[in-house]
Amino acid sequence: MKYLVMVQGAQADYDAMNGKGNAHSPAWNEQDLRAMFAYMNAINDDLSESGEFIDGQGLVEPARTRFVTADADGRPVVTDGPYGETKEVLAGYWVLDCESLERVTEIAARVAQCPQPAGAPVYPVVIRPIDEAGGSELGGSELG
Repeated sequence: MKYLVMVQGAQADYDAMNGKGNAHSPAWNEQDLRAMFAYMNAINDDLSESGEFIDGQGLVEPARTRFVTADADGRPVVTDGPYGETKEVLAGYWVLDCESLERVTEIAARVAQCPQPAGAPVYPVVIRPIDEAGGSELGGSELG
């Protein structure tokens, strides 16, 4: 079964990773960043070797986000950056093909142990099964 595994973050976290500490998160230094990237690259390598890795990407900071809706006439309405009330956003993801929910949960637990500076916020790693049936089970609770 395929799963989307997501990590969350906030603009303040991206600022901290760029050396601008704040009340939300301490400033990261180059060693902190290297440790995080080495850890995540090791996970990606292991998942590639096991054949479970389909895709995975880190996303740019929320300040570079664009929200698009449509007005009553169907014209696009564009808003830049996250809404002021946005707390957490998708910071990165993996698409994995795992034999069970238990296996993808093991992977998510490993992701959750990524090194970071003391005092940095901790977010849950979110697992969402991918509906490969094309939406025929909308509203269903099947997890794999």
